[in-house]
Amino acid sequence: MFSRILIANRGEIACRIIQTAQQLGIHCVAVYSEADANSQHVKMADEAHLLGPAQSSESYLKVDKILEIAKACAVQAIHPGYGFLSENAEFALSCEKYGIVFIGPLAESISAMGSKSAAKEIMSHANVPLVPGYHAEDQDPQLLKAEAEKCGFPLLLKAVAGGGGKGMRVVESLDEFDAALTGAKREATNSFGNSDMLLERYMPKTRHIEVQVFCDTFGNGVYLSQRDCSIQRRHQKIIEEAPAPGIPADVVVAMGEAALDAAKAINYVGAGTVEFLYNEDNSFYFMEMNTRLQVEHPVTEMITNVDLVKWQLTIASGEKLPLSQQQVEVKGHALECRIYAEDPAHDFLPATGTLHHLSTPAEDDNIRIDTGVVQGDEVSVYYDPMISKLIVWGEDREQASSKMAKALSQYHIAGVKNNINFLHRIISSDSFCNQPIDTQFINKNPELLTQSLDSELCYALASCVDILAQSQRAQAMQSLQADRSFDIASQWRMNTLSTREILWQPLIADQDNDAALQLVTVTEASQQLASKNNFNTALRDFSVTVNEQVFSIQAILDNNQLTATVNGKQFKLDSFMQGLQLYLFFNGQSIQLQKPDMSAFGDDGQQQGALTAPMNGRVIAVLVESGQSVKAGAPLIIIEAMKMEHSITAHEDSVVDEIFFNESDLVAEGDKLISMQSDEEQ
Repeated sequence: MFSRILIANRGEIACRIIQTAQQLGIHCVAVYSEADANSQHVKMADEAHLLGPAQSSESYLKVDKILEIAKACAVQAIHPGYGFLSENAEFALSCEKYGIVFIGPLAESISAMGSKSAAKEIMSHANVPLVPGYHAEDQDPQLLKAEAEKCGFPLLLKAVAGGGGKGMRVVESLDEFDAALTGAKREATNSFGNSDMLLERYMPKTRHIEVQVFCDTFGNGVYLSQRDCSIQRRHQKIIEEAPAPGIPADVVVAMGEAALDAAKAINYVGAGTVEFLYNEDNSFYFMEMNTRLQVEHPVTEMITNVDLVKWQLTIASGEKLPLSQQQVEVKGHALECRIYAEDPAHDFLPATGTLHHLSTPAEDDNIRIDTGVVQGDEVSVYYDPMISKLIVWGEDREQASSKMAKALSQYHIAGVKNNINFLHRIISSDSFCNQPIDTQFINKNPELLTQSLDSELCYALASCVDILAQSQRAQAMQSLQADRSFDIASQWRMNTLSTREILWQPLIADQDNDAALQLVTVTEASQQLASKNNFNTALRDFSVTVNEQVFSIQAILDNNQLTATVNGKQFKLDSFMQGLQLYLFFNGQSIQLQKPDMSAFGDDGQQQGALTAPMNGRVIAVLVESGQSVKAGAPLIIIEAMKMEHSITAHEDSVVDEIFFNESDLVAEGDKLISMQSDEEQ
């Protein structure tokens, strides 16, 4: 076994690798960018070295710099994690030249699977079933269009060097092909430095099933069950489960053996994943092979009781596989939810910001959290927006789903938009529980994208939290100022009875109606007396009016948890306050409210006709110039964040007035990008 390794990665996966390696007594060397100087993987490692600026191209993708650090630290091996250099054959080859073990497959195996088109050619010779399509080298646009017509629609355009849904487009008709090809090639070039495309027949009712394989240098190989990764947005997985439910036993075996055939065809060593499309008639087709550890590997670990990172280290150090195929046991069911900084209600736009509040469910043998951040950390514009992976195990799928729903309801984040509410709605839905599911699950269930709220009740409870928190702060301050004069009397009243009016901004942001504030009237009807030992938790009795609806509420706020009885029904919810913002966490829902900043109200006429940035990011293209006339829907500026593109388009026929940012400029959410004038104003 190795004694010193370098982890050429960051965030959650770097922390995951360090955890297992240190348990084995291995000295861990971390590398980091300037943006990650205070990150958790740096703090966990035994030593850490700066690579360069925040941009990946200047840090985590700098092969020479990483190898220079590895050599100076006298490490025996490098673990690439996933992403970045994990499937870079040149990096694996360079490690070999430096006399450093690459903890992964051979460079030639990575090359064989690195091109999706070449991989399909190899698989066809290995008798692994393939999806109909085009995967040759000739990339002439007219040829691709002709092949698309032969393949039939809908079809999928995929970057041959792609991954993570980048460089991918679903094309519904021949008329859409040219624009889709241009966009996919540009995104592929930006993400992978390779614009080559392949075509596949798009199967809208298929499932995304993948098989975890593991091979050693002695010719041994095993497959470790399967994972269902069908629930995706933008062709990126957000929920995974193992084993894949509802697949007949004989198909499970056939798929596992096909995955091993695929691995043997390229002389594979280490951890790999063979991905298949699985159809209603039990047919399956090879999609691609990922020559690395997958993001979703924990669900496999939970049902097989295998530490896949430990196996990687074991195989890379020259030892045999710990288990034979006959010894692999599968027990129970596991689910993984990827918690992302993103906005599901607005096309899953990535979000950035500071994790001002982060409270997670307690971990045990059945609940696991893989993460690279803690409260106070920042989600950066430069890297993938995944905050963590929440993994649960149950004796069966139903129990695992129930545990996941509860765990998600206990996962609270404030400060950064996230998808926890969305994940909870999916896991709790009849559509998820009553399988089968497929890759179109989210498209088929659009109601899951928005949460159904009793807005009046939310405003009422928020107002109670606000009043109780203010009272607690005031009494704490009075107590300090009076030098514990509270001891003078055994009982006291927190406040005299009063009526207050509280203004809140709308629960759901409406850009066309940002002045529609919500007025809440709160009258304190009565209150219990509090002693000096519980002045922070006195029961208060309120009558709250919202939009002429009256709520009778008895409430206590204790350690930011509100216990309230509303018209006879009891609620328990957690809260977090920061400045003018208030977060309520209840039954898997995170509700953000905000008091208006009255100092910000005034003449905002200069903003009229302005288009603003919907997220933090970088301008990668300015497609118009001042004075240019454009039609409604015309693309104006393209912003990239976390390697995903977002196009800013014209709302109506208009003329470009002024452009405020240039290509390569960084922008923040809400920045005015471009001002427009309608044709009538000209």
